[in-house]
Amino acid sequence: MAFDRWFNRNLNKIWGFVEDRAGIPKWALRPQPAFTFKPSYWTGAFVANAFLTQVVTGLLLLLYYQPSVNPTLTSCGQALGTLSVSPGAWCSTYYIIHTVPMGNLLLSTHLYGAYAMIFLAFVHFFRGFYLGVYKKPREFSWMVGTLLLLATLGMGFTGYLLPYTTLSYDATNVGIVLALRLPTLGPLTAPFLLGDGTAQGLLSRMFGLHVLVIPLAIGALLYAHIALFESHGIAPPATSDPLQRPRYTEADDKKHVPFWPHIFFYITKWALLYLGLLFGIAALWPWQLPTYVGNTAAPTPVIEPDWYFLWLFKLVDFYGVTPVIAVGATTALALFILFLPFLDRSPRRHPRDRPVLVIIGNSLIGFFLVMTVWGGLTPGVQILPASVAETLGPILATNLVVVPLFYLRYRASYRRRLLQRGGQYRLPGAYPVAARTVAPAPSASPAARAAEGVPRDG
Repeated sequence: MAFDRWFNRNLNKIWGFVEDRAGIPKWALRPQPAFTFKPSYWTGAFVANAFLTQVVTGLLLLLYYQPSVNPTLTSCGQALGTLSVSPGAWCSTYYIIHTVPMGNLLLSTHLYGAYAMIFLAFVHFFRGFYLGVYKKPREFSWMVGTLLLLATLGMGFTGYLLPYTTLSYDATNVGIVLALRLPTLGPLTAPFLLGDGTAQGLLSRMFGLHVLVIPLAIGALLYAHIALFESHGIAPPATSDPLQRPRYTEADDKKHVPFWPHIFFYITKWALLYLGLLFGIAALWPWQLPTYVGNTAAPTPVIEPDWYFLWLFKLVDFYGVTPVIAVGATTALALFILFLPFLDRSPRRHPRDRPVLVIIGNSLIGFFLVMTVWGGLTPGVQILPASVAETLGPILATNLVVVPLFYLRYRASYRRRLLQRGGQYRLPGAYPVAARTVAPAPSASPAARAAEGVPRDG
């Protein structure tokens, strides 16, 4: 124990010296409450860490990658036993995998890192959706986060073509056709996506968007997201109390855990765990490069995108669903999510008080999961309305039955507990009930009321 006290005392002295000389308190992020030391509160930091990993691995890949569709006579063609009709983009990818030291690990890490970033972005989105973190005063933060999610999907779409395989080329063309079906926006974005209409123009545009335009947009949006987070602080725990303070004051921050070194080392711990898992997966399951565009000797693969867009491609397979309808429905969903803070104006944030939003969230998750699996199992197979109703109907029906039952049960028990305690402790606007004449003394302390069984809402 004496050694522990000595060690901590000297460590604090050393850290105090570093803080003073480096001016750390002036540029460190704001302190956070102790209850936030849980992974669920830092899903946004996990996404930011995944993005930084993608930037580093992507820059290393740029040292070897050639965004060209012209045939290249290099060692990759000789290794394949041909006189190389392979495009430069594909050949440089082959070179990275088979010639660059640890190149296969680097490329696989970048690919799986993209998958991880998209997955973490969805986790971060649905956590905020269920806990109502988009409510006042964080409306703009939610809108910026929604744009970040769309930009992340854009990074995945533009990067899919860069190895220039037959599968990625055909799937990208299908995706562009869907994007061009957007009313008004489609014709406007066509020149930016297609370039001069040639294969080289398409690859060059996807390359420029993937390595420059979208990363700069993500960087700017990420800065805005962090700035808004610094302004409002982390959202308090979800509660039924409509009068809960929506942000922490400066006095509250002084009682919280400082960013340096506690929060920084906490996030670093999870970042190192993420990197370890990512490198391990990339080493155990390295990515296999499919055949290149124009290889007539290879069998034609089934056209399908990566998993995060499978649901959209499968939606077009539904009978009667045209590309215009599919893109229009996706656009409407994106606009609903973007402006959700202004559509859901209720001050309550706890999921148990928002059954309609919970039904929507559960249905979206079920829809995406089923459509993704469906698209992977039967790509390009038309689906009749009866099969659609049989597969997707139970998801919506289950949510429409189960969620209201839980909501009504909770509301009834909440009202019953309020009546038992006299009703005067009810939260303003939360399931109001008629007050009874017998009530505990108003002077009772919070601890005494808690001991007596006064209902809490945390």
